[in-house]
Formats: sequence, C-alpha cells, structure tokens
Amino acid sequence: MDRETRVFAESHFRGLRGRPAGGVGASPGRVDFIERPDSFSYADFFKRYLLPNVPCVFSSAFTEGWGSRRHWVTAAGKPDFEHLLRKYGEVVVPVANCGLREYNSNPKEQMLLRDYISYWKDYIQGGYSSPRGCLYLKDWHLCRDSLAEDVFTLPMYFSSDWLNEYWDTLDVDDYRFIYMGPAGTWSPFHADIFRSFSWSVNICGRKKWFFFPPGQEEALRDCHGGLPYDVTSPALLDSQLYPMREHCSPPLEVTQEAGEMVFVPSGWHHQVHNLDDTISINHNWVNGCNLANMWHFLQQELRAVQQEVSEWRDTMPDWHQHCQVIMRSCSGINFEEFYHFLKIIAERRLLLLAKGMGHGEVEDSQDTRLGPQQAAFDVSRIAEVLASVVAHPDFQRLDTSMFSLQPEELLQQLEEVMVTTASL
Repeated sequence: MDRETRVFAESHFRGLRGRPAGGVGASPGRVDFIERPDSFSYADFFKRYLLPNVPCVFSSAFTEGWGSRRHWVTAAGKPDFEHLLRKYGEVVVPVANCGLREYNSNPKEQMLLRDYISYWKDYIQGGYSSPRGCLYLKDWHLCRDSLAEDVFTLPMYFSSDWLNEYWDTLDVDDYRFIYMGPAGTWSPFHADIFRSFSWSVNICGRKKWFFFPPGQEEALRDCHGGLPYDVTSPALLDSQLYPMREHCSPPLEVTQEAGEMVFVPSGWHHQVHNLDDTISINHNWVNGCNLANMWHFLQQELRAVQQEVSEWRDTMPDWHQHCQVIMRSCSGINFEEFYHFLKIIAERRLLLLAKGMGHGEVEDSQDTRLGPQQAAFDVSRIAEVLASVVAHPDFQRLDTSMFSLQPEELLQQLEEVMVTTASL
C-alpha cells in the first residue's frame, strides 16, 4: 500500500463514521472482468473493489503459473484423477451430500480421497447419477497438510489476510480450502463466515454464481423469517410463502471459467453451481476493510443467542457467559476470541512499525507484503473497532484479568502509534 491509497482509505472510513462497510445498497448492475495483470495494481483493486465492497472476476492470466493448474488437470482440461490419487489418495477429506438438506446446508461425511475419486468416476460413468447421491468434496484444508505441493501463489490483491495470519500464528486452523466435484454439485445460498471476503479460483471446470448485495437477502425471507436454501427453486415464486420476493432485485450472475478468479465481497449472499467437473481453491479472509463488518456480525450473533435463551436470563447463573459459550459453538468465535484476534494482529503491526521498516515492503511468513503504510492503516482500523469492543456492555462483562494485555492498554498503544504515524 502506498501513502496515497492509505489516505484515500482512511478518508473513506471516516466518512462511514463506524458503520459497516459496503452496507445495504443498490447492485452495481454488472461484475467487472479484469483482463491483464500487468495493468491492474493493488491500489486499483483496493479502490475499485475492496473498499466499495463489490465483486469482480480476474482472468486466467492471473493464475497461469499455479502448480495446481499444471499438475491437477489433464491436457483435455479435466481433473487429473491419476495424479490426485498418487499424491493425495490416502488423505481423509470432508464430503457433502448435495441431495440432502440439513437446515440450510448439507450433511457431511469423512472419506479417503481415493474412495471419493472412485465414486466420482462411477458417477460420470453412470451418466452423472448415483444411488449414493450427488457428493461434493468441500472445505478440504489441503494447505495445512505437509503433502501440499506447489498448489498456488497467493495473489497480491488478497495478501492482507488477517484471518489466516491469525490462525497460522496459533498453528491450529486456517480458512484455505479445496473444493472438487462433478457437474451438478453446488453450494446452497449463504454469506461467508464472519462476513469475511473470499476469493475462488477454478483450477478446472466452470461455476455459475448468483450474487445478492447486502440487504437484498431480507426480501428473500419466507413468511417464517427464514432465508431460502435454493434461490433457483420455483418455490420462491409463491408469494404467500415468500411475501417480500417481489422487492428483491435479480441476482448478479457470473459464469466463471477455468483459471478465472472471483472476488466475493463481505456480506454478499451467493449460491454457486458447478457446471462441469470442477476443482477450485477458495480462501476466506478478513482485513481492515471488512473488520467492522465482522464485529457488526458478531454483535448480531450474540443478540440472536441472547434472544433464544432469554427465558433463562433470571434463573441461569452466569447467563451472559453461557451466551458467549453458545455463540462460540454456533459461530466459531465469541467476544473473547475476537479480542485475541485483534490483539495478535495489532501486536504484529506494532512490532513492524517499531522496527522502523524503513523503505519498500517487508514480507513475513504469510507473504502479506506488509509495508509501513499498510501497517499504519491496519493499526487505525483495529483502533476504531477495538474502541467499540471495549465500550460494549457484553465485552465489559468478560473477566479480562488473565489477559496478557488489557484491552484498554492495547487501545492506548494503538492510539499513540496513530499519532506518530500520521505523517508517515
């Protein structure tokens, strides 16, 4: 990030005055296609798509050097089953059944990759049908596996990735996934975890995307308040079941070709269908641009939990703490862990700035290509959100006595550094 981009971004967020970025608004009408890597800079992406929180598609030229595009695909552009079997056949992978509904998702099972590929071959031979159903390998954490080869190179546009930086620091998890499945596999209507951004690259095959900007999903709720499982279902035409459907704009539709990369903005609900036998790499990521969205989402999640168990508020000891426990089991994170997430990223940025990174950019182990302007911007975003966290009544109820750094102390450090880096 250069200084001009940092100043532009900080002005943008001052204008929002603490509101979530990319909130309810009109659809952009189309999804831009970015053709050439040599004429599209990080600043271009940041200003045109990341800050406005709108989707775009990058051409296959951006991924042509990836190892997975060389090794995982046959000359005919199909999944190279033999290579995948040799390299990963004994790996256990998660597999969803697209033909079964479990709430607004699909039930999963674990199986060896060789067994899944055997199923996939039989599915193709059976005319894309099987008595076992339509099975989709989803959320395989290959990048955590020591067997991972030269799979991909992180695009610089997505290199400020706090979510994976945090989990890599803890060395327990990540949000980097492999998806693969036959034509007809699909992901139901959803918005990404924590209101993260995501990016998705087709290693082979094609996908059809249906995008709805933030707020549009409200018009898709049924008469009971639930969101649809499948936005292509004829059931949505039933005005008694979906009384607000006529107020929803048509989705933005994108057909993603092999090698192309889709940027999915924060809070955009979407549904995705594989049109061919397809392999894709997908990352969820959070940074300073959607951090406030993540915090807003977590507050909504806690309110939903509190409402659900409100009848026990006066009789259950430590009711507020129990709400945090339930929230973590449902959402994967609670207020305490969100603070630790902010703290780890903040400490890394403060350390980089304290070292006086000087000139140019410095790469860390996550290849975030952090320079001083990016670090200073990150500090300002963490400070704004942390101030809101510290002031939240439910955060104030937490026992922070065992925290290695008190939230108020961290906030003071961040604010002091903001003053010293204002003229950076």
